[in-house]
Amino acid sequence: MARPADPHARAALIAAARVEFMKKGLKGARIEDITAACGLSKGAFYLHAASKEALFGEVLSEFMSALQGLIDQRREETERFFAEQGAVEARDVSERSARYERLLAMSAEGDLRTLELMWAYRDVMQVLMRGSQGTDFESLMWGFVDREVSRVAQEFRRLQSGRALRSDVPSEVIGSLIVGTYVLLAQRMSQMQEKPDLAAWANSIHLLIREGCVPRCDVAAPVEPPRAPPPETSTSSRRASSRALSRTRSTPRSGS
Repeated sequence: MARPADPHARAALIAAARVEFMKKGLKGARIEDITAACGLSKGAFYLHAASKEALFGEVLSEFMSALQGLIDQRREETERFFAEQGAVEARDVSERSARYERLLAMSAEGDLRTLELMWAYRDVMQVLMRGSQGTDFESLMWGFVDREVSRVAQEFRRLQSGRALRSDVPSEVIGSLIVGTYVLLAQRMSQMQEKPDLAAWANSIHLLIREGCVPRCDVAAPVEPPRAPPPETSTSSRRASSRALSRTRSTPRSGS
């Protein structure tokens, strides 16, 4: 009869594996180093996973499931908002209406939830970006990025149709900007030991994107500084200049 796997040992094994995967990538990580780090034998590894790739796949599945849950939650919140509040228009943006402020708050909360999840799985994202070359996971990250760019672009087209966002920037560019920002932040998180102020990050992302997408008609034209008036010339100075000019014209040229 097979010996049941110890759940506490499994948790320690997964934690050790995540550290090794992040340091050495999937191909570079060795099972014996993983088990040594958590005090297990190499043979005990196979009580919990068929291979190191299978173990990473389980952790990745947890992350992707949680991320998809956040995406679904955000989509449902957005649909409910527009069903209850109606379309957001340019006037809402220019007047900072209560409806627009609610949309901003809802979006900022969604950004923060996503950043919190990214922090918890920053090692997994790092492996997907830089440590999965030559494995079945190699293109997974970028396929997901492409899908997210399309999804975000679709959301922004909805706001552009109501003139709530500037329409002179293609929605695909906006989608790429937002998703690319998250990818770069994930890279930065993987190099940090202390958790940053993710709420401040979320608000900063939100502010830069929203304010940068304000319709052009709502962007105040830059105010030119007033031009300094020409220096006043006194009457006596003008008369002196006239006399000098007159003498210049009347004086014969030498050698003529």
